[in-house]
Amino acid sequence: MRVGDHVADFELRDHNGQPVRLYDLLADGAVVLFFYPAALTRGCTAESCHFRDLTGEFRALGARPVGISADAVDRQREFADTHGFDYPLLSDPDGVVATAFGVRRSRPMSAVAPTRRRTFVIDPNARVRAVIRNEVRMAAHADGALRALREPAS
Repeated sequence: MRVGDHVADFELRDHNGQPVRLYDLLADGAVVLFFYPAALTRGCTAESCHFRDLTGEFRALGARPVGISADAVDRQREFADTHGFDYPLLSDPDGVVATAFGVRRSRPMSAVAPTRRRTFVIDPNARVRAVIRNEVRMAAHADGALRALREPAS
C-alpha cells in the first residue's frame, strides 16, 4: 500500500468483540491505522501509549488512531484495559488485512512478530495520505501521522 492508493473496506472485531468496518470509521474523518507486531510487548506498548497520549491532537485534526495486530480479541482487550486506550484495537488473527496492506511477515519472523510496524494515514475518501515505516523508533508513528495530517493534502 502506497501513498495515493485506494483502501478497500474491511471488517474486523475490535477489543470488545464488536465488528468494525473501516468505511464506518472514515465517515467521521481520517483514520490513522497503525499495525503493530504484538500486544502487551515493550515496543508495542510504547508505540500504542504514545498514540493514546496524542489522541487529543488527532481529534483536533479530525482524525482517530486505530491499532491493528494479529492478536486475538481477548489479548487486545487486556492490552486496551491495561493501558486505558480510548481508540479501537482491531484483531486480524488470520492476517487478511495485514496482507492487503503489505505488512504481513513471512517466516521465520512471522512466529514472533507476524506484522511489520507500519502506520497508514487514510483520508475520508479512503486514499492513503501517508505511510510511516519505522521498526525501532516507537514515537515515529504517531508523530509522523500528526505531521502528515497537518500538511495540506496534495
